[in-house]
Amino acid sequence: MLNIVLINPEIPFNTGNIGRSCVATGTRLHLVGKLGFKIESKEIRRSGLDYWPNLDYKRYETWEDFLAANNPSQDQLFFMSTKGEKSYFQAQFKDGDFLCFGAESCGLPKEFYAKYQDRLFTIPMTGPVRSLNLSSSAAITLFEALRQTKYCK
Repeated sequence: MLNIVLINPEIPFNTGNIGRSCVATGTRLHLVGKLGFKIESKEIRRSGLDYWPNLDYKRYETWEDFLAANNPSQDQLFFMSTKGEKSYFQAQFKDGDFLCFGAESCGLPKEFYAKYQDRLFTIPMTGPVRSLNLSSSAAITLFEALRQTKYCK
């Protein structure tokens, strides 16, 4: 099973949409840190449609709590960021990996850029766009990981 990790997500519609993608693909969603919404909010229900009750998700107060509960190796962690120098096409995903995304407005926590610099990946873009929507980025990366792990039917 693959995992999507949202660190300090702010927009309920993005999280709801990512949750729906997780249900559709058998992916676990991990919500870490401060949430910019309540899990029970109508925006989550609206964007997740009636799939939200089927979502396999876990909630953690801190990144340290997430690490303690899941004990991932460094090789299992993939941090998606506009600051990454390697394309996500260069990533070699395996079953059990964690695809990590930061907050919509500010990305990953600042200390992650140095601590995980060799695990930073980006989605290549041309033109004047600085970044893609969080739910779009999560879907793009998730489906590449699914393609590589042959988990898709």
